[in-house]
Amino acid sequence: MSKNTILKTIYLDHAATTPLSPLVYKAMVSIEASIYGNPSSMHREGRRAFDILKQARLEVATVIGAKVKEIIFTGSGTESDNLAIIGIAHAYKKYGRHIIVSAIEHKAVLASAHKLESEGFEVTYLPVAKDGLVSIKDCVAAVRPDTILISIMYANNEIGTIEPITGLTAAIKKLRGDNITPLFHTDACQAVGLLPIAVSKLGVDLMTINSSKIYGPKGIGLLYVKNGIYPEPLIVG
Repeated sequence: MSKNTILKTIYLDHAATTPLSPLVYKAMVSIEASIYGNPSSMHREGRRAFDILKQARLEVATVIGAKVKEIIFTGSGTESDNLAIIGIAHAYKKYGRHIIVSAIEHKAVLASAHKLESEGFEVTYLPVAKDGLVSIKDCVAAVRPDTILISIMYANNEIGTIEPITGLTAAIKKLRGDNITPLFHTDACQAVGLLPIAVSKLGVDLMTINSSKIYGPKGIGLLYVKNGIYPEPLIVG
């Protein structure tokens, strides 16, 4: 091979992160160049920025079948998972201090669970079958009167297993009855664009999405939070 040969890169790690879509890049450059106000400001430039954010929330909400006010933008999928796990645990600890996660969750979920353990919460790590599937029966059996949150990822980022989310949420809702908890969260970062993502059909209370998995920019995630559920903020000010 000649030293002057130009090698073409073939990228095969889209499951980890995707390249930025040219259409997204074009839209970002246009907005960054013309919309520079603080969306919390009352003046015209602030309102223009506010309207852009509102439109972005509307578009995302439409895709997943949610309400605009149920969309929280974050800095990453990891931040969304932290807000879902730690934020809910702190906000709903008066109902109990026990959560359930699968043993093969993303590190962002597992690390959040470990942090809660250091604070005195109890965590049940559900085992999975050899194919990576969580048993609905085992999940239901693990629920206790003090269980406040269950987090099972939609599609696994390492082995690709698609968990039975609709079956899990249906079983948990039946068990929950008229009680507020346990709530159900799913990390759907690997599922968007590949699997049905309507929150009403999935039956989830919280759902994590990451822009970098779907040809969007790095440093943007979101957390769907069902109306009436209020995680404690992790960042204030």
